[in-house]
Amino acid sequence: MAATRYRRFLKLCEEWPRDEYKKGRDLGTFLRQRVASAFREGENTQISDPEKCDQVYESLARINSNIYRQRFPRVRDTSFTGVTVEECKLLLSGSVQQMDEEKKGLWKTIMERFSKSPEDAPEKAPEK
Repeated sequence: MAATRYRRFLKLCEEWPRDEYKKGRDLGTFLRQRVASAFREGENTQISDPEKCDQVYESLARINSNIYRQRFPRVRDTSFTGVTVEECKLLLSGSVQQMDEEKKGLWKTIMERFSKSPEDAPEKAPEK
């Protein structure tokens, strides 16, 4: 029975889409890692709780087949902020985060200049 469960999970991993915008951070990658760690011995893995294993598989299969999206259709593909799906993908991709990292260098420089205490500043000569 463990072999059947293992094959079902492998098939689910093959069908699960990968998000190219979130390299290493998407749900598909996480799912593949969890299946690999749960079935270390492949088809020979002994499952301690087969009912829970089946329940997890069924839940993931429902998510993958978009059952809930079909059952509860959305009126618009935007959020309360009005941001579209494409804009969300751009924001969640690593490109915006990389830009923030580059800007941090300038921000740190500015903060260092203004955060110096008065003792660190050179003393002015008394005015005459």
